[in-house]
Amino acid sequence: MTQAHPIEILKDEVAECRRCPRLVAWREQVAREKRRQYQNEDYWGRAVPSFGDSQARFLIVGFAPAAHGANRTGRMFTGDRSGDWLYRALHKAGFASQPTSAHANDGLVLTDCLITATGHCAPPQNKLAPDEIRNCRPFLVRELQALEHLRVILVLGRTGFEAVLHVVYEELETLHGESTRLSREARVPRSAFAHGGEYRLPGGVILLASYHPSQQNTFTGKLTEPMFDAVFDRARALLAGP
Repeated sequence: MTQAHPIEILKDEVAECRRCPRLVAWREQVAREKRRQYQNEDYWGRAVPSFGDSQARFLIVGFAPAAHGANRTGRMFTGDRSGDWLYRALHKAGFASQPTSAHANDGLVLTDCLITATGHCAPPQNKLAPDEIRNCRPFLVRELQALEHLRVILVLGRTGFEAVLHVVYEELETLHGESTRLSREARVPRSAFAHGGEYRLPGGVILLASYHPSQQNTFTGKLTEPMFDAVFDRARALLAGP
């Protein structure tokens, strides 16, 4: 019998996680009460696993599932406007088989890309508490350890940026065989977050940063579609390089 890839095993563990009482209560309340337009749908109402290619060289780290998006559909960035932006950009860059992500059984396939999040449960008021971020952190640690071919990480928003830096420098021993135990002066500072930012991590992994494609950013013009597409074009170029 072929042994399951660690990423696939982790997906099952995430889906069963109940570490954060506040988040468990909220995600299940939302799944019971539902939004009127989704009254006839069965909500996922659990922690949302990562989605994509377990052999990926490209990892995307978002914030957390939307209450009536991924918490409803059970798939990262699926069923909300942030996902509309993300999957459209992924399709243009050649990572997604289609430009839309409506539900978990719509046939969408990601190639060379895995999508995860800082938090795997939908939070009230779209805010994660520090202890909830800590509770989810081991999942990100294990994903980074399991992605043997990882070359590029894209963070969507400052929270994901800080989460990745913490995991790399505080939780991991090595990344692709290179020690992550650097002096604080040699690390990428958390204050360095900027849209379009590009940073080198241990092991030669490149960290890219983007504003999150939330309505708060896209409706106000803080993040435009050309700005967002440019980040994915850069990821593709980095993967095509030596």
